[in-house]
Amino acid sequence: MAPARKVEVQEQILSANDRLAEAIRQQFTKHKVFAVNMMASPGGGKTSLILRTVEALKDEFRLAAVDGDVVPVDVEKIAATGIPVTLINTGGSCHLDANMMTGALQEADLSSIDLLIVENVGNLICPAGFDLGTDAKVVIASVPEGDDKPYKYPAMYRGADVLVLNKIDYLAVEEFDTAYFRRGVEALNDGVVFFPVSCRTGEGLEGWYDWLRQQIRKKKER
Repeated sequence: MAPARKVEVQEQILSANDRLAEAIRQQFTKHKVFAVNMMASPGGGKTSLILRTVEALKDEFRLAAVDGDVVPVDVEKIAATGIPVTLINTGGSCHLDANMMTGALQEADLSSIDLLIVENVGNLICPAGFDLGTDAKVVIASVPEGDDKPYKYPAMYRGADVLVLNKIDYLAVEEFDTAYFRRGVEALNDGVVFFPVSCRTGEGLEGWYDWLRQQIRKKKER
């Protein structure tokens, strides 16, 4: 009977989280903020992609960021680009949740933001289950991590709206089967938007930027 009780508690937690996430979503809709939840394993390239994105779009749109971590290292890197950024100190938790987001947004002026970038905790398991009220869930994979990640972490890949395959400049030196990787992704999520990129060289990033531009503008038109 103990496992059943554990399931009930988990369901209650997720239900409460979803209610808070919906309230956040309504705030974003009201203020026409396009928000993305960036998820990846440690070293996958979340911060690198965020920094590249900010530099590419900050002169076109009003950007802000939220970072989930226990130390402000990534926050300082993002703040150095000149955009507002808020640290959510997770206290070692393996994911952000809607309650944490609610607290982080209390002081935010959403009417002055076009694009909000949320950097989730580096983890391919826990963040998949918690809605943050964002418009899109972005999963960042990377070539050095291996081509089997969709098979090992199906929940994360199944729930993604966008998949960024980072570090494609390593394809020449890593044993990474792109076709095998894509089959695993498509078996779980054949509608996912896919961008192969290299944050180091800049290859493929313009497609990602253009997608964000389109989504921001669509949100403004609603």
